[in-house]
Amino acid sequence: MTSLHEPPLFAALKDAERVLVAGAGGGFDVYAGLPLAFALLDSGKSVHLANLSFSALDLIDADAWCEPNLAAITPATAGHDRYFPERTLARWLAAQGMDLTVYAFPRTGVRPLQDAYRALVRRLGIDAIVLVDGGTDILMRGDEAGIGTPEEDMTSLAAVAGLDVPVRLVVCAGFGVDAYHGVYPAGKGGP
Repeated sequence: MTSLHEPPLFAALKDAERVLVAGAGGGFDVYAGLPLAFALLDSGKSVHLANLSFSALDLIDADAWCEPNLAAITPATAGHDRYFPERTLARWLAAQGMDLTVYAFPRTGVRPLQDAYRALVRRLGIDAIVLVDGGTDILMRGDEAGIGTPEEDMTSLAAVAGLDVPVRLVVCAGFGVDAYHGVYPAGKGGP
């Protein structure tokens, strides 16, 4: 039972103790999950961050790799200086006094990504995963005017769907932001 006093998202996460907020489509999707992560931290939950990365992860230090296809990004992680959203986020969090590692998954197939998620779940004792899409193309149903950029979202969705984690959710933040890719939440034809 949900109410206006407890939104359904928070009701679903009520019993979770260790939550992974993960950017589903890469790039800056993990940033769209920050308001949720901060609210969960404020409620006493242990929160971890991860992102499907578009960064040149082949340039990071070898010791940043925890497992195949799983890197732990900190403010000190060496890597590409022009585009590295995960390290930028780790540095910003550190400047705010938060010691949070941002885990990064390279773009890969469903099975390798699922193995990396599984390793992270074991490593951190995760009991809830919230996949965050900065947009809504993770919810595509096939009648949109354009295809958007769903391949990364779908890979993350399939990888997490196959995990044995008690709570697995998808959150879309930035309703309508995919319009520049021809994806309109209303379906055919757009606005």
